[in-house]
Amino acid sequence: MNTKTPKRRENSANDRPRKVWKLRLYVAGQTPKSLTAFSNLKKICEDHLKGQYRIEVIDLLERPMLSRGDQIVAIPTLVRKLPVPVRKIIGDLSDTERVLVGLDLRAGP
Repeated sequence: MNTKTPKRRENSANDRPRKVWKLRLYVAGQTPKSLTAFSNLKKICEDHLKGQYRIEVIDLLERPMLSRGDQIVAIPTLVRKLPVPVRKIIGDLSDTERVLVGLDLRAGP
C-alpha cells in the first residue's frame, strides 16, 4: 500500500497572474511629436513592462469623438487605463523619469 502523500507545490511568481498595463496614446496624425511620443512610450514599456503591456494608439484626426471618453484636452496624451487609477501624461514622453513617476512605476522625488 502506498502511503505517500502528494507533495504540495509552492506558488511561484510564474503561477501568479501577470498584471497587464493598458495604455492609450492619443495623437493627431503622424506628426513628429506624435511619432516621438509613440517611440518613447514603446522604449519605456520594453524597458520596464516587458511582456506586460498593451498600447492602443488613437488618432483623433480619424476618430475625434473618442477624445470625450478620456477627456483629452491636449495631444499627445498618454492615458493609463489599467492598472487603476487612471493616470494621464501630456507631451512627447521624452522625460523618462517624469513618465515613470506619472505611470507610478517609480516613486516621485
